[in-house]
Amino acid sequence: MTDQTTVTLPSGHSMPQLGFGVFQVPLDETERAVTAALNAGYRSIDTAAMYRNEAGVAAALAKSGLAREEVFVTTKLANPAHGYDAALTAFETSRKLLDVDYVDLYLIHWPLPARDLYLDTWRAFVTLQEQGVVRDIGVSNFQPAHLERIMDETGVIPAVNQIELHPYLTQQALQDFDRSRGIHTEAWSPIGRGGELLGDPVITSLAEKYGKTPAQIVIRWHLELGNIVIPKSVTPTRIVENLDVFDIDLDGEDVLAISELNRDTRLGPDPDHFNPS
Repeated sequence: MTDQTTVTLPSGHSMPQLGFGVFQVPLDETERAVTAALNAGYRSIDTAAMYRNEAGVAAALAKSGLAREEVFVTTKLANPAHGYDAALTAFETSRKLLDVDYVDLYLIHWPLPARDLYLDTWRAFVTLQEQGVVRDIGVSNFQPAHLERIMDETGVIPAVNQIELHPYLTQQALQDFDRSRGIHTEAWSPIGRGGELLGDPVITSLAEKYGKTPAQIVIRWHLELGNIVIPKSVTPTRIVENLDVFDIDLDGEDVLAISELNRDTRLGPDPDHFNPS
């Protein structure tokens, strides 16, 4: 297994800084992809109820031969399940699909501010943690105002805020806010879904400098910032490649050069206005 860095969550448990995401991986491909990731050395798997592939993650975990405590499992609440009672019920569905006694990290997937239920949902998450079926609780796509509200009302600080974050969308103010409150920032879409970013001259020149691929350079940039990152791939060679980033350290000037690529360009929805029915 590749030596990896970890972060310590409020529960005292460690979370690998580099994990494996299964967003948009079809259920019938999930077991194979997660198995490849576990074989490569990943020990953190990120899924969600809305991905509809939690059962595939469970199948891979069951066949891996790894002890439950060796793999950090994250899942997320589906948008229709906001509200106190609905969130408790939804969690139990996810737990059964994952076939685990506990989930390491449970996240509210989106705040959905127009529905105005995320505070009640957060209270349910606090209950789940108190019951011991979730070790750490957090959020995804929350803005400072959303974070301040749940913290002010409950006194419970999210362990993690998982947000869209890549060199073309650095969200520095939100990263700074999270850090000031003791919240770990986690990046989804960390390589900007590939494409233009991985062909950016700054990224390709650094790839040549360090003898790495453009994707590896971007993943290493996330790690250098101190954030958690969950790249996704279904290609076995890329799954292995994305983990092979612990043998280099980017110069401070290179980290800054990548950060300066920011365009404030989102690939996903704006959390302040995303309110699907």
